[in-house]
Amino acid sequence: MKIALMDSGMGLLAAAAAVRRLRPDADLVLSSAPDSMPWGPRTPEDVTERALAVARAAAAHRPDALIVACNTASVHALPTLRADLEPGIPVIGTVPAIKPAAANGGPVAIWATPATTGSPYQRGLIRDFAGGVDVTEVPCPGLADAIEHGDEPAIELAIAAAAERTPLAVRDVVLGCTHYELVAERIRTAVHRTGAAAPVMYASAAAVAAQALRRIGADPAPGAPATGGLTVLLNGRPDALPATALDYPEGLLLQAVSPAH
Repeated sequence: MKIALMDSGMGLLAAAAAVRRLRPDADLVLSSAPDSMPWGPRTPEDVTERALAVARAAAAHRPDALIVACNTASVHALPTLRADLEPGIPVIGTVPAIKPAAANGGPVAIWATPATTGSPYQRGLIRDFAGGVDVTEVPCPGLADAIEHGDEPAIELAIAAAAERTPLAVRDVVLGCTHYELVAERIRTAVHRTGAAAPVMYASAAAVAAQALRRIGADPAPGAPATGGLTVLLNGRPDALPATALDYPEGLLLQAVSPAH
């Protein structure tokens, strides 16, 4: 079994680690284009063109499924990716976890890139799943790029700025960019500025990994032998995990995966 994941950069680490935990025996293909980071400020047409190139690089390795581990690509490019690759390769998009967060009653904050914040896609999810719930959309310019490059001062500044734009009453935070999952606890700490309970964080990686297995008819087997290999594609070329990936627990987990043969 082989599962491919694509993103602009290291946002795919969270979903890849989730697949790894569910199926240690699965081969993983990680395809990204860090030279074109960030995708958030790009036009929908530009995002779609770049996402298609990254997806096709992954598809050349003949995976059983492709996870689009990127909210911006899922917002703008998912129909094009599916038209290009399905039915041969099931394509699983990433949806912000607005529905389960809203079910908790709110108030809810959705942290996302500027491209995703206010998009018709995200507004549609809010309308469909968060009716009657107090929802604040919080754009986080620069955060994904800072996480990608392991730029600690920039990460701290971007998180602090977004936390200031987050209402004090917020009880639930939706991480609407896969990069943000790599610093989820730091976001929780920054938002928790009062004596109230710390907010609940809602991410997508675990649900997306489980959905990919369902699409190919594979059951979770977390106790399976850790025999799965790892292929890393950066800008379409075979490479190793970027050094900054090892700044995050998810990257360290994947580093332990043997190279694919």
